[in-house]
Amino acid sequence: MNAIMEFMKRNYKIVLVVVALSAALWSFVPRELKNDPEKDKLLLELLTFVIERGHYDPAKIDDTFSKGVYKSYLEAIDPSKRFFLQSDIDEFSKYETKIDDQILNRDLTFFDLTYNRLLQRIEESKKYYKDILAKPFDYKKNETFNTDYAEHSYAKNSDELRERWYKQIKLSTLASLTNKLEIQEGKNVADNDDLSDLTATEKAKKEEEQKKEKKEIEKKPFDVLEKETRESQLKSLNEYFGFIKDLDRDDWFSVYINSIATRFDPHTSYFAPDDKERFDVSMSGKLEGIGARLQKKNDFTEITELISGGPAWRGKQLEPGDVVLKVGQGDKEPVDVVGMRIDDVVKKIKGPKGTEVRLTVKKTDGTIKIISIIRDEVEIEETYAKSSIVEKNGKKYGIIYLPKFYIDFENADSRDAGKDIALEVERLKQAGVQGIVMDVRDNGGGSLKTVVDIAGLFIEKGPIVQIKSAGKKKEILYDKDSKIQWDGPLVVMVNSFSASASEILAAAIQDYKRGVIIGSTQTYGKGTVQNVIDLNQFLRSNSMGDLGALKTTTQKFYRINGGSTQLNGVSSDVALPDRYSYIKMGERDIDNAMPWDKIDAADYKVWDKQGNFDLAVENSKRRMEKNEQFKLIEENAKWLKQRQDEKEFSLNIDKFKQEQAQLEEKAKKYKAISNYKNTLKFTSLPYEDEMVKNDNLLKEKRDRWHESLSKDVYVEEALNVLDDLQPNATIKGTVNVKKKDKLVKS
Repeated sequence: MNAIMEFMKRNYKIVLVVVALSAALWSFVPRELKNDPEKDKLLLELLTFVIERGHYDPAKIDDTFSKGVYKSYLEAIDPSKRFFLQSDIDEFSKYETKIDDQILNRDLTFFDLTYNRLLQRIEESKKYYKDILAKPFDYKKNETFNTDYAEHSYAKNSDELRERWYKQIKLSTLASLTNKLEIQEGKNVADNDDLSDLTATEKAKKEEEQKKEKKEIEKKPFDVLEKETRESQLKSLNEYFGFIKDLDRDDWFSVYINSIATRFDPHTSYFAPDDKERFDVSMSGKLEGIGARLQKKNDFTEITELISGGPAWRGKQLEPGDVVLKVGQGDKEPVDVVGMRIDDVVKKIKGPKGTEVRLTVKKTDGTIKIISIIRDEVEIEETYAKSSIVEKNGKKYGIIYLPKFYIDFENADSRDAGKDIALEVERLKQAGVQGIVMDVRDNGGGSLKTVVDIAGLFIEKGPIVQIKSAGKKKEILYDKDSKIQWDGPLVVMVNSFSASASEILAAAIQDYKRGVIIGSTQTYGKGTVQNVIDLNQFLRSNSMGDLGALKTTTQKFYRINGGSTQLNGVSSDVALPDRYSYIKMGERDIDNAMPWDKIDAADYKVWDKQGNFDLAVENSKRRMEKNEQFKLIEENAKWLKQRQDEKEFSLNIDKFKQEQAQLEEKAKKYKAISNYKNTLKFTSLPYEDEMVKNDNLLKEKRDRWHESLSKDVYVEEALNVLDDLQPNATIKGTVNVKKKDKLVKS
């Protein structure tokens, strides 16, 4: 949920001052060494120095701050309390109010103590799970396990800790075993597919296939299934500990550094070099490499997907399922990557555009092949805006989905969300749509410049957002272009995961009363601005290697009506129930989130060309009261909250199966939510129809998206609102609408 604002480059004057002040302090030239404590000390000093001088409202580094770091750090490195003993915590606790002093004095005593002890406890824990899974569990024994780890105290001794491991593993094994038994008994096979939409012939054929599937399931004795399940659990835990083994001191120190950074506010964080690179890729939607996704499988690196349009995809030699054995740079000797950390394998495969990488791979048929690929710029298509057309009641509407407000900071000519949305709006206009839905659900934010550009497509001109820095006058960002790209009916879809830049867009559209905001009761509630600062620039000469970057909160933004989106988010004009309605997950649920406040409103004029706005909102609310699907979603949300609060599980197989059967019976009622299907047909725009003819992967992705839209009751209601917003719409019935005061500063 990052808001990386390129207009913030002006505030790098702050950074330049810090550089000038600190040049004399950090002018030494240390040796380059991985896992170097001196590098860690330098990083600690850089972190606190930059935050204290650049943060919007830096917390005081005192005993209270120290206690917060202590708690956050221990929760981060041992969240399930299955490594440390109470004796360890007793030893650590003497530092609970001393971490602030250690931070200021570049003292790593607390980190070194916890890091070395953690490695020791992790090594000891390997014996626990291997011994536990070496023999069958007693599934008739009456015992329970509480999965609320916050309620757990730390184990007093190794026997108590082993018992905790035993119960955790038994619960996981019991759940898998129960599922296997149900499948073997023929349950959960026919129930997996919804047959309601099929014709009688299709339904009969499908039922026959399901009967055949049941017959083909091999019947195995309980002890065989039980052993197989334990072996599967052992494999999973071996992979888990293999992942932990791949972590080095730098990785764990990054956790410590972030436990310090996030105490200033939840969005201040440290980016290790690899994390910074991944962040840049996520913001721009582009990378330079071969265009393949990889995953670790034991000691091997496997290709899982080829990115459509990338060099590997174009070469047609590399395939999903191929295992990478060696990586060579051009004509240089290839390096064996078996057993190598996946991050290191990725580094070797990625590289500058135009360079060659040679992969020695094991194909799925067992043959070994050397594949040469010329690296190129790869666009990750899923990060970009896309649109679809749908016809409803004789009218044509457009839907634009924007997953994030992306931009390439290094290349002004590259794609960005503002330019892409303008293009999609123009394409929809040419297709003759009579209304547009902007879908920013699950959009965690991004570039503020693109928000201003996008909001400006729907208004004549005026303020979009207000920005305030610590101790400075507010700044107002305007749409200065009087051109209106789209002046027709508009709906903006949000949910509780719409954050930061998404909230600015929704707030601006709402304050102008330019469109109807529809979705969750309120959005996430992130009203702060972050700036990413490259820490390497602070050293006059640096041979320590890449120090990474710091993302710190430097400003807050406010709606044009003066209110902040911090904590409160944006309340929907039409609030629709969703499954997360009663689960805590917003900014307001974080203990050290920055507070809500308000400043003076900007001078703006409410949109007056949508005469039936209030009627459309009231109509939608009335539909909600009668909509059985939304009633079911609301009931499901309450049930999920109840389920979340239930943390105690029986480890007796009979009781566990009974509990699960009751849950499954209750869950059947809510299957109708996922099985819902409207009668609308969604299609791609003409330009994309040509693209998918030669790109099966893109076609599959678009087909999946259109299928999900046809099952989305929220999209259906958004289209209903567009119907009601039409200039010539006939509103049935009489609705008394109270006129609201205009949020205009005179």
